[in-house]
Amino acid sequence: MNQVFNTQWFSDESIAALKQQFNESKPYRHLAVDGLLDETFAHVLLENFPGKEAMRRYYEGLNEKKSAGSNFDNSHESFTPLRQALAAPHFLTFLESVTGIKGLVLPDDFRGAGVHQGSDGSFLDIHVDFSVHPVLNLHRRLNFLVFLNKGWKDEFGGKLELWNADVSVCEAEFLPSFNRIVIFETSDISYHGYDKITVPPGVYRNSFFAYFYTPVSENEKVKYHDTIFKPRPTDSGAKKVKTHAKETVKNLVKGTLRNLGVSSFFKKFE
Repeated sequence: MNQVFNTQWFSDESIAALKQQFNESKPYRHLAVDGLLDETFAHVLLENFPGKEAMRRYYEGLNEKKSAGSNFDNSHESFTPLRQALAAPHFLTFLESVTGIKGLVLPDDFRGAGVHQGSDGSFLDIHVDFSVHPVLNLHRRLNFLVFLNKGWKDEFGGKLELWNADVSVCEAEFLPSFNRIVIFETSDISYHGYDKITVPPGVYRNSFFAYFYTPVSENEKVKYHDTIFKPRPTDSGAKKVKTHAKETVKNLVKGTLRNLGVSSFFKKFE
């Protein structure tokens, strides 16, 4: 693969503009870029996006319905150079310049990079992501999402939604359009997700993800928690109660296991 990125975005002028967008965005720091990947390369990714049968995990529960994959050995050859390019020093320097977050790393595991796919009825309820890599003890700092959907229509739904801190208002949303990249800072208030999609047979909501981390220093107090889902204001009372109960128990169990040093529990999901 000859070229992964559209190099125009790496100029000093572009970096300055992206940095301003990132720092001034609400409800928390984020930015959206159309065309960060080279157009030809992005089309190759789309044309060779793995199907459901190649995915590693299938989520279908109270708060999500989607498929996820991360084994690039079984994917088209184009996905490996993308992951390598995102982990390369040049791109990490670019990302650090834009976000102001220093020391970024991209782990070489499924908590680092992979793909998500949703078919008709797919959804991902509002949530914040896990705070610390439970095996490598790295602080999760940024989500990097590449959408690979040609001709995505507004009526399909599936917009990436960014919600305020008490999950009362959606303050920003992005259609998952082809070669659109959304980067946002992950924290205890970075609530996001997407509503249920309605698409014809053979249409999928495809995205590539990369999660960037920084090392946890001895002086840094980062409290571990797993993904925390929150109900939408429009959800039924029953779903709100079920979601709260499920998330409380899940985080209690996983937090206890991590505090006890039971790393085998987390490693088995690698």
